[in-house]
Amino acid sequence: MEDDEDEPPLAVAITATVDHVISQPSDTFPPVGVTVITGYLGAGKSTLVNHILKTQHGKRIAVILNEFGEEIGVERAMINEGEEGGLVEEWVELDNGCICCTVKHSLVQALEQLVQRKERLDHILLETTGLANPAPLASVLWLDDQLESAVKLDSIITVIDAKNLRHQLNLHRDSSSFPEAYLQIAFADVVILNKVDQVMADDSGNILEELEKEIRDINSLASIIRSTRCQVELSKILDCQAYDASHVAHLEALLEQNKSLTTRELHDSGVRTLCICEPKKIDLDKVRMWLEEILWDKKYGMDVYRCKGVLSIVNSDQLHTLQAVREIYEIVPARKWRKDESQLNKIVFIGKLLNEEVLYDSLRACTVDNC
Repeated sequence: MEDDEDEPPLAVAITATVDHVISQPSDTFPPVGVTVITGYLGAGKSTLVNHILKTQHGKRIAVILNEFGEEIGVERAMINEGEEGGLVEEWVELDNGCICCTVKHSLVQALEQLVQRKERLDHILLETTGLANPAPLASVLWLDDQLESAVKLDSIITVIDAKNLRHQLNLHRDSSSFPEAYLQIAFADVVILNKVDQVMADDSGNILEELEKEIRDINSLASIIRSTRCQVELSKILDCQAYDASHVAHLEALLEQNKSLTTRELHDSGVRTLCICEPKKIDLDKVRMWLEEILWDKKYGMDVYRCKGVLSIVNSDQLHTLQAVREIYEIVPARKWRKDESQLNKIVFIGKLLNEEVLYDSLRACTVDNC
């Protein structure tokens, strides 16, 4: 039987002191991408980290490992030294063992220390604790002013144990609370369905296809990668640019694939994905108020985890992109609308207790005719 988690790779202690750390202006280099790795204990997160650190990819990648349970709250940061494949190790002290909950400012400081190293980093991986909700962490990395563009959230990767996924989802399926497995899938940009070698087809059909359908029912925007011992192509999990407004073509393709999603035939209140479309141009101020009522005030009783969309704004020739993680959202112009394309508003919601009719009607109230 496969070990639940590999031990972190051996690392060599570095001799650099704080004097060797130099501050670099944020405009000297583009921000360093941060990939958040989450998943249940035993799913294979450390196996994925090992795979990334040991692969000869020519990139300098730092990994912050959340050593949950350490009394002094110490984070170990390992840095892959590129072509040589050598590892160095630094220790960054944080205030608490759980990154997602209470160490926002310490995390920001730790990340800034990493990007201010004399040797330029290409990427940072942040492995969370086994039962962590990635939403607060994503909010810190995505739009936190303290980071001053030194780092940017690249994507959230959720590692799933294919053998135990169904059990984890069924834990609270019929109750008002939901296990972390739902949240980790809902917030994911990439889902790695790991340990597929331990799942065999039975008389009822292909189990893996059924598991993928369950994942897509929760989050149809995430890409799904099947793996054994997290052996995945790095190009599929690094530099995803999932939160980059300039990466609009990928977002448009996702929305086009999901524009027919509906919850009208579903009879439960579980975590779902749905897409609403509106052909009329909308007022930017109105749509901001609409989003804030949904995300902040919970006006309609819906619990929205993620939101992505493209918007057609009145008095603007720019396609605007919408991204939201919990209460944090951003609407920015991405590019000019092309003359031959339909300027359609398309918004995908991922959440619980989603009311499709209410979302349609309330968005329609933001259109130009209703301004």
